[in-house]
Amino acid sequence: MLETKDILETINMIDNEDLDVRTITMGISLLDCMDNDIDKACQKVYDKVCYSAKDLVKTGMDIESEYGIPIINKRVSVTPIGMVAAPCKNQDITKFAKTLDKAADTLGINFIGGYSALVQKGFASGDMELIKSIPEALATTEKVCSSVNIGSTKAGINMDAVKIMGQIVKDTAELTKDKDCIGAAKLVVFCNAPEDNPFMAGAFHGVGEADKVINVGVSGPGVVRAALTKCENHNIAQIADVIKKTAFKITRMGQLVAQQASKRLDVPFGIVDLSLAPTPAVGDSVAYILEEMGLEGCGAHGTTAALAMLNDAVKKGGVMASSRVGGLSGAFIPVSEDAGMIAAAENGYLDITKLESMTAVCSVGLDMIVVPGDTSADVISAVIADEAAIGMVNTKTTAVRLIPAIGKKAGDTLNFGGLLGYGPVMELRKGSPAKFINRGGQIPAPLQALKN
Repeated sequence: MLETKDILETINMIDNEDLDVRTITMGISLLDCMDNDIDKACQKVYDKVCYSAKDLVKTGMDIESEYGIPIINKRVSVTPIGMVAAPCKNQDITKFAKTLDKAADTLGINFIGGYSALVQKGFASGDMELIKSIPEALATTEKVCSSVNIGSTKAGINMDAVKIMGQIVKDTAELTKDKDCIGAAKLVVFCNAPEDNPFMAGAFHGVGEADKVINVGVSGPGVVRAALTKCENHNIAQIADVIKKTAFKITRMGQLVAQQASKRLDVPFGIVDLSLAPTPAVGDSVAYILEEMGLEGCGAHGTTAALAMLNDAVKKGGVMASSRVGGLSGAFIPVSEDAGMIAAAENGYLDITKLESMTAVCSVGLDMIVVPGDTSADVISAVIADEAAIGMVNTKTTAVRLIPAIGKKAGDTLNFGGLLGYGPVMELRKGSPAKFINRGGQIPAPLQALKN
């Protein structure tokens, strides 16, 4: 039974500590929309997405109004379009992207994810055509997000795909350079991509999912930080306990919203993703949580240990609050979307090497990092390969979302606005990986993949 103090505490979290539900995402299967005629397939896609999610935005607004819980985004994810497009040989695959964008506008949602391909072990029919179309697709749409899974613990890393994706990231930035290279901010390269992730830009609806499902992503870095301000004399174990209890409260709120949305939309409840997703708002920062633990700046020695403890405590608290935890579930460390991370990069605490080490212990990877515009495709591919190796060996999801800032150099700034924030252009390491990347082939799966 809820007590008055619990209700008042939640109200304070919402009003003063930036607690919110970051997204309600409806996953929709498009496997029944395949057709040899791309125009017929696109019409089926449009009709199914618009019919299935017709009440998504209204339902989110109703729940927000009734419970006083901010729900920032209402989104849709779909079956990887690389699969849906498989029968449409030698046709313009970008028609699917434009169809998804049109559906997003019709529904009034923020983003639609699933312009994706799963190529960790090779390229199936439709995958290569989709990957090659990504730059144009993201340059000619507003709300479409794209992802490509190039590796997994079970399959290893598809280095042919890694090589291609370095050039795709570069081309996508080039085609949207007049819009601050925003296309690259809507493109994620994964290893061990989850099939129930509600967060963009990496969301897609996995083939093992129900026909339709509701997934919810919560967020509460400001709440965790506020809780730690009262822990001046706590040791690390006590701090971990405080974080667990706080994550429990945050996840319970997400569970309530998910169940209500599921019931009202008559769509099965999938998962709650309990990731701490920051924003550029002052205080709503994962970096500031780490600094509240006692670090002078995020990126100082000790950061990786503090982040590992934070990530573990968040998961433990969230799992106790919901039997349906999934997605990414951890602590995000995007540079441009986190005020504390931005400050740490600007003040010299954070560089690409430190960020890479931090991704070994948290969700999700090298996220929203702005790099010099003259960075070669080979270097981008090598960064993707390094991050995929961390995910593959550690049996965790890792990802890369690099934004080459065309025309800018290290020390400059790229400003996206809104939730995407702004980011300092970060210098990458010296040395060419071109020969390594151009070898192609497959990095074999690690020994820990053999668990049967």
